[in-house]
Amino acid sequence: MTDTLRPVETAVLDDAAPTATGNPKTLKRSIGVVGGTLLTLSCVTPASTLFVVIPDLFGSLGTATALTIAIGSLLCIGVAFCYSELGTLIPSAGGEYAMVSTMAGRLAGWLVFVMSLLVVMIVPPVIAIGTADYLAPVVHLDPAMTGAGVMLLATVAGLLDLRANAWITGIFLVLEVIAAGVVALLGFTHAHRGLGSLTSMQVAGTGAHTDPVTAMLVISGLAIALFATQGFSTAVYLSEELENPRRNVARTVLATLAISTVVILVPVVAITMGASDIGELTGGDISSMVTAWSNSAVGTFVSLCVALAIINAGIVMVIQNSRVLFASARDKAWPEPVNNGLSRLGRFGSPWVATLLVGVPGAALCFVNLDTLYGVTGVSVTAMYLLVAVAALLARRGHHKHTPAWRMPLWPAVPVLLIVVLAYVLTQQETQYLLWTGGITAVATLYWAFYLRPRRDTRWLVSIPEDAQA
Repeated sequence: MTDTLRPVETAVLDDAAPTATGNPKTLKRSIGVVGGTLLTLSCVTPASTLFVVIPDLFGSLGTATALTIAIGSLLCIGVAFCYSELGTLIPSAGGEYAMVSTMAGRLAGWLVFVMSLLVVMIVPPVIAIGTADYLAPVVHLDPAMTGAGVMLLATVAGLLDLRANAWITGIFLVLEVIAAGVVALLGFTHAHRGLGSLTSMQVAGTGAHTDPVTAMLVISGLAIALFATQGFSTAVYLSEELENPRRNVARTVLATLAISTVVILVPVVAITMGASDIGELTGGDISSMVTAWSNSAVGTFVSLCVALAIINAGIVMVIQNSRVLFASARDKAWPEPVNNGLSRLGRFGSPWVATLLVGVPGAALCFVNLDTLYGVTGVSVTAMYLLVAVAALLARRGHHKHTPAWRMPLWPAVPVLLIVVLAYVLTQQETQYLLWTGGITAVATLYWAFYLRPRRDTRWLVSIPEDAQA
């Protein structure tokens, strides 16, 4: 894969990403497809998504929640195809930004990096704060303090060897899948309505009234639905540490999406059918529903499994996010002292400075009101997917056409359809979230214009590990 990146003077576009000079530091290839799948599934963290993110969708979409997630999962198949092809062309810890920089130019890659950084910095503390709610059957804790503790614990785990983390997260993953299975079983066995309710498009209104769920509400909810299963992209972030990335990246991405969709969607269908009324469903208190369907002991067991799932998600997200910062420093995105610090590797081969800079601020963010940032995250994920689809559309031009890689079926129809649909989904998001994300993007563009672009020969030099180019 020596021709995946080319020096700027021979590139097709002026802003195409040049190959970094010298021998940049690389991460150790230490995990196979099973370990990668365990880590990636843990980042999707189906149980914590089910118990922390999905209740918000129940609150706004009611019985249309399962339909929205199903539509989002179908869109994610196309997104996964794009990630799989691009991830085998450019197996770098930089993930989306390395792929987009190579295919669509360095400015596009920089903006994708900023969007991914928004997502990876916001999501872990938001989920970590939910830990206290699910430890409540055993002990009552302050949500912010508990979330901060989870982030610090995840930071310590993130400093360890990646293979050890794969086994730790694998054990936690089994427990959260069991919890999701228990919820699904109880919901189906206590069903109050049939499968037709999944398309009844109802949500509880004021008083005892029921309001209809419009198609526009479903489209608006797709941003959160995409976010709910977006963790499959972790396979691309880990591609630099996967053995045989040309084969295992695609396998890990597609397997993770399939498994996570089932683990999330099936319990959502069961909860929709098992809720005693629309008001209970819209309330989204899944723990209370589980206790009502069974007994307090089962409810406690499920809650503890979810708490472990959230801790598991924190560990994997810190691992993933530290790799993004590590790669950005290796690719010279910052002033040299910052690059030198972020690219330092510890005794276990993990980027320890980058890990600390992800985990410690994440702990601090647990004390901030992050409600608005949920919306910003949904917009960022959708915009990031759109740019990845653009990169996939460009992945078979020129010398990239003949580069050995996994190739998606139905190209170019898949990326073209994704670009159209995701652009439309963006237009349906709330104005305040679009303005927040747009403002951050504008600041990032100014950094590009005044710092990175004038130093194009020494800054933002996206690199591919040499063993991946062979």
